[in-house]
Amino acid sequence: MKEMATIRDIAKITGFSITTVSRVINGHPYVDEQKRAAILAVMEELDYKPNKIAQKLSSGKTYNIGVIVPFVNHAFFDGILNGIMEEAFAQKYKVTLLPTNFDRKLELEYLEEFAAKGFDGLIVITRANHIETFYPYMEKGPIVFCENSTGTAVPFVAIDLVGSVTASINYLKEQGVKRLGLTLGRSKRLSCNSVNTIAKAKELFPNFSEADIYWDCIKAQDGIPAAAFFKERGIDGVITNGDEIAAMILNQYPHGTAPIVIGQENLLISQMLHFPSVEFHLDQCGKEAFRLFQERKQEQIILPYELIIRE
Repeated sequence: MKEMATIRDIAKITGFSITTVSRVINGHPYVDEQKRAAILAVMEELDYKPNKIAQKLSSGKTYNIGVIVPFVNHAFFDGILNGIMEEAFAQKYKVTLLPTNFDRKLELEYLEEFAAKGFDGLIVITRANHIETFYPYMEKGPIVFCENSTGTAVPFVAIDLVGSVTASINYLKEQGVKRLGLTLGRSKRLSCNSVNTIAKAKELFPNFSEADIYWDCIKAQDGIPAAAFFKERGIDGVITNGDEIAAMILNQYPHGTAPIVIGQENLLISQMLHFPSVEFHLDQCGKEAFRLFQERKQEQIILPYELIIRE
């Protein structure tokens, strides 16, 4: 088997120093163009392939970004992921998904991997641990959050959930809704989104009761028991945490008997079934989060939303 060429071989053939050859291989800008052309010609002649791992080690970068996410195959998280991956691939970065299923211990293991230089940075779509847990790790490199962390000094890009809930509740009140129901995610440890949604419902809908929340509603199939729950409680207006959940709830009612149901994410299913939905521009959330990581910015961004009404 033919031995692979080395930097020393290229230096010997071209007559240039190993340092000069190394600079050309690593794309250093300050190299005479004639020298660069001669070295590149010899590299091609010898079919020299740079050791990418060694290059990354020498630069101190992995060109790999970790994304902490509860799970994949979920419209909300997938929307943000799509934006992250589009920007990452454009910048020649790999994206490593770090699903937690809201397991705090597993999330800590990912943070330790980051501290050991396993990734150049982290984007946290939704966290399992308290945000203060992340503070020591932020000294190791950039960590950007995709949820509202107002009141902290961490960089984040978030959807305007409070604004969207306000608009949704006001719309339901205009439509004459008397009893408001909500679908929310994990019940064992409330997310900031859940806390803010409940607070806004109590503020704007005086008769709202927490007993009218259907909890742990995460996947489309969870809409089936949610519909039974709302039927039993006489709910005539529902704000859901996803278009697929909203569609499944509506599907459980006989024609003409369903409450007014508002979805999220403005997926194709909401257009086909013609129910209201909130457009959060999730891909933009992911793109902005990657930008904050790459530019090491400490910005806090809340993106605009659009309540799409379909009569």
